[in-house]
This record gives sequence, C-alpha cells and structure tokens, in this order.
Amino acid sequence: MSTPPSPRTAVKRQPDRGHYEPKLVHAVLDEGLVAHVGLATDDGPVVIPMLYARDGDRLLLHGSAASRLMRAGRATAMCVTVTLVDGLVLARSAFHHSMNYRSVVVFGQATAITDPDERLAALGVLVEHLVPGRTPDSRPPSDKELRATLVLALPLDEASVKVRTGPPSDDDEDLDLPHWAGVVPVTTVFGSPEPAPDLRADVPAPAYASGYRRPANPER
Repeated sequence: MSTPPSPRTAVKRQPDRGHYEPKLVHAVLDEGLVAHVGLATDDGPVVIPMLYARDGDRLLLHGSAASRLMRAGRATAMCVTVTLVDGLVLARSAFHHSMNYRSVVVFGQATAITDPDERLAALGVLVEHLVPGRTPDSRPPSDKELRATLVLALPLDEASVKVRTGPPSDDDEDLDLPHWAGVVPVTTVFGSPEPAPDLRADVPAPAYASGYRRPANPER
C-alpha cells in the first residue's frame, strides 16, 4: 500500500520516478550499506557517510557518545539518503547521459536509545545488517563499550524512493547518430575473505564470510 508523500518527501523532479510504498523503502535500505546523514549544525550543514541498519519501521545509526555530530542528531532534524547504482546510462548525446539507480530519502527527528538492553539489541541489528549471522560469532559489547556508544533511532514515517530504470532517453533527431548507446550494468562483487594477520591458524572463514552477498531486491 502506497503512503501519501509529505511535502518534504514528494518527488518534484520527474515525479513518475517517485515511490512511497514502505516495502520499496525497506528493500533499498536492506540492500544498501552506507547512508549519508545530513544535519544542520551551528557551523553550517554537515553530511557524513555512516553505517546504518533498518529495524522494522525505524533506521538505526550509531557512533561515539563523544561525537558532536551524533549528539547534535538528538536535537535537530536530519535527512538520510541511501543510493544504489544499477547502471551507467550512455546516450548518444552528452546531455542525456544518466544512471539507473534506486535512492531512498528519509526526513525526521532521531531519538537516542538510552535503555542499555535496547541499545545492546540495536547494536546487534547493526552488525546483522552488515554481515548476517555474525552477531553470535563475535564478542558482545562490554558495559564500557556500550556506555561509549550512542545509538539513534530515526522513524521511517517520512521516506520516499526514486528509481530510474531502462535505456537512454535520446531525442528522436539523435537516433541516427553513429554513437553507441545503451546501459553498462553496475554490480557489487564481494571477494574471498582475507584473514587477519594475527588470526589463529585453526579458525576457518565462516560460511557467512566466504559466501557473502547482499539481499536481492525482488522489485528490481
């Protein structure tokens, strides 16, 4: 079911590419790895790349409790974007070159997760988003590490997806030009695990590392 866009999330440039269904928002967030988080600070606007995870209908962000930017995230609205590039679109004209992509934009006010148990669970969600199956195969955070970590939860109430797919959109008068046109697909390939130089010799690479892949988007 499509959720009506808010004035901030409504796609204004090429609105036919805009989508507001939560399942599409979730699919892009679940496949992505890096979010760009934008905040307005006393020193001006700041955008930083961060790891993130979706936890139901909220987005989790984490960082050092001493981080000025993370502390600012509790007091001001933020904008978070996640973009997946699916192809380079090469048109006959330079003007119509583009990309095929799926991009999520989220607006909202984040709140800090203060309960220690909930914060511990949230950090587990973050690890599982990065590498599914890793949480039970790693040491959990200590009390000291938990106190040093700030976790923010951003609701996904205001979110939109913008998608471009398909071939170039050349002008009719350019179709007979002798220039190649089409799409160069973009895929992310994960290599073989590289053990840490100080890893014990009797610890093999787990299946979740040797067969690592991101979740596929069924709507793609």
